[in-house]
Amino acid sequence: MSDFTPTPNVWPCLRAHDARALIRFLVEVVGFEETVVYADGDVVHHAQLDWPLGGGVMLGSMRDDPDDPFPMRPGTFTAYVVVDSPDALHERVRAAGAEVVREPFDTDYGSRDFALRDPEGNLWSFGTYRGEPRKTGT
Repeated sequence: MSDFTPTPNVWPCLRAHDARALIRFLVEVVGFEETVVYADGDVVHHAQLDWPLGGGVMLGSMRDDPDDPFPMRPGTFTAYVVVDSPDALHERVRAAGAEVVREPFDTDYGSRDFALRDPEGNLWSFGTYRGEPRKTGT
């Protein structure tokens, strides 16, 4: 990343049956940073969790409302998160009892990856692949 890397403007979003527990898991076990949580008791209206290397996710509690404009089901989210040390993170989440669904492996495109399922059933892949460089205009 450089000083010219744009601020993230695409935010993956997910819902949870127990948003507070999911926030704790993602912060304490995985390593996200809790930026803000707007809630009434156990009902999380909006939470922003930032990833130390950039980007982040937004999440909230499942709504039992037929007029919900975002009727997302918990456990249907998946994301790829860039990490510098996937083996160290794998050891950390394994020690915390997380459900690892794919042990660390090397890809044919040079990444080191592993995957886990969070307590809500969402799938998270972690690896060193940072994507291809953006094309710059001339």
